[in-house]
Amino acid sequence: MPNSSPDAAPARRVDPNAIAWTPTPEVIARSRLHRFVHSLGLDSTAQLQLRAAADPGWYWDAAVRDLGFVWSRPYTRALDRSAGPAWPHWFVDGEFNYAANALDRWVAAGSGERTALIWEGDDGATRTLSFAALLAETDRFAAALRGLGVRKGDRVGVFLPMLAETAIAMLALAKLGAIFLPMFSGFGPDAIAARLRDAEANLLICADGARRRGHTVPMKTTADAAVALAPSVARVVVLRRTGEPVPMTPGRDVWWHDLVAAAPTGFTAEPTAADDPYMIIYTSGTTGRPKGAVHVQAGFPIKAAHDLAYCFDLGPADTLFWLTDLGWMMGPWLIGGGLMLGAAIIMFEGVPDYPAPDRLWRLVERHRATVFGVAPTAIRALMGKDPAWTRGADLSSLRILGSTGETWNPDPWDWYFREIGGGRLPIINYSGGTETGGGLVGCDPLHPLKPCAFTGPVSGTIADVVDDAGQPLRGAVGELVVRQPWVGMTHGFWRDDERYRETYWNRFPGVWVHGDWAEIDADGFWFIRGRSDDTLKVAGKRVGPAEVESAAVAHPAVQEAAAIGAPHPIKGECAIVFAVLRPGADASADLAEEIRQTVAARLGAAMRPERVHLVADLPKTRNAKIMRRVIRAAYLGQSLGDMTALENPAAVDEIARAGAASRPD
Repeated sequence: MPNSSPDAAPARRVDPNAIAWTPTPEVIARSRLHRFVHSLGLDSTAQLQLRAAADPGWYWDAAVRDLGFVWSRPYTRALDRSAGPAWPHWFVDGEFNYAANALDRWVAAGSGERTALIWEGDDGATRTLSFAALLAETDRFAAALRGLGVRKGDRVGVFLPMLAETAIAMLALAKLGAIFLPMFSGFGPDAIAARLRDAEANLLICADGARRRGHTVPMKTTADAAVALAPSVARVVVLRRTGEPVPMTPGRDVWWHDLVAAAPTGFTAEPTAADDPYMIIYTSGTTGRPKGAVHVQAGFPIKAAHDLAYCFDLGPADTLFWLTDLGWMMGPWLIGGGLMLGAAIIMFEGVPDYPAPDRLWRLVERHRATVFGVAPTAIRALMGKDPAWTRGADLSSLRILGSTGETWNPDPWDWYFREIGGGRLPIINYSGGTETGGGLVGCDPLHPLKPCAFTGPVSGTIADVVDDAGQPLRGAVGELVVRQPWVGMTHGFWRDDERYRETYWNRFPGVWVHGDWAEIDADGFWFIRGRSDDTLKVAGKRVGPAEVESAAVAHPAVQEAAAIGAPHPIKGECAIVFAVLRPGADASADLAEEIRQTVAARLGAAMRPERVHLVADLPKTRNAKIMRRVIRAAYLGQSLGDMTALENPAAVDEIARAGAASRPD
């Protein structure tokens, strides 16, 4: 196969205002959202949204019935709003266990032999589990944990790479009624310890190590250092992944395989109410400790399944592959949502470009994935490779492409659309957050698509874009808000209700303010313009970093870019751009100036960056999300805040050096 080539054809210019994809009658006819709308006697998704806005309880009752979920005790009312908009109570009096809906439901329906989970390791090893086998493994591990003393409401950390056992642990804890704390597999001890301490976890599940780019990455030693800082943890369950020797503390540590070998095969799940917590997932802030978003049995998992069904058209005949880690919300989203819909899910331990840049596409080919999702930053990194890396793989199984985690630029979006989708598949752009349990805005297979855009709010989500006074805003950048409660929204932050109210509810009464800038264009398409706390305001004009970045990436030498605002004595704030070049492009002062002028030509002279720094890499999370707040803090010499999700510290050092060189003595 070819190596990366500087001679690869440059990206073509894309018209961001042109319709790039239109659904065929066949796509519309098979759409789950289409069938849902018409089962309710409605003519359009617009009518559905009007009904949902008027009565959210009606909408979510209809959705869970359409999706066929099983309740161990039926709910008496879909929604109780008596505690106020920040604290909706969904599915009153109902008992619901999402793991039973992900596994037992399908086995009981006679689908036990269908494939539930496909795992592929960094080293190419594979493993496949049917629904019946995954249920048996889950029940055995749940029984083993119960034997260790894990009880309903206990908090348990899960520090594992993306393995089959990762799904087994997550589902087993749900059956116990315990609350699991997903950890990024690349976390250091301080990050793990902070979460274990905050939740007062009493058990940690970890691996001896992971495989990454052909090397062994130690995890048990990291876990030991974390547990030393988290006195509430009494037991550690260790999964043997690599076989490397690791220290085991007598009386505290136990091997997974020894634990399950002695466990009974049957397990009766603990009864769980609809609003019993099942997960605390932490999200970083610029200051203070990480925020623990509390999610419940009949919340996040139902929202994940709902969005996968109605945005991504996922069903039992599909195989879903989303490039993620357990520590990102898309990990629990993939496992819970995918299995609750009866689809097969693919869990991948490795990275997109090892052992070669076609790793993802060969994985799709091998396992015949039908729905594939990735962060845009991963596409930006791969599109600079020789086209033969993608064109050599059979991607004919795919019918839906997905993306989330970052805003798009037109050229990478177009490359994904043409090279991976062959110009025939919709890209379901999807944006929400850890605290929302899924998407607030998205696309679906029923509506035409523009590059980088969303067709609107996700079905049942009553979102809007507003100005500084909270009034609806069109054709300009404003705050993304949600006006009605939805299933999946966090039930507050763990033991910090005031921080939850301050973060989302204090600006406009009764309205969730999400923290993203958004814009609705003249054709009704929605765009996310970046985090509102990342916004640049240059010479009085407010602009999201994504707009500046898209303009920078329009230069043929730029592979990806990040934009921040920095203080300026005249403008108040100026734009600073950090650009990573395509292979074969030579860094120079002249090239940096060309990129500055490209931004000015596209956004206007007032938006011309003060400086363009050509860097080797941008600070990112393990899931390839660019950490703009870290870039800004490093460049300005400020406190970096929470760095626990950072994947590549060297990128921060390079930016800090650039900032120091730019500041006057």
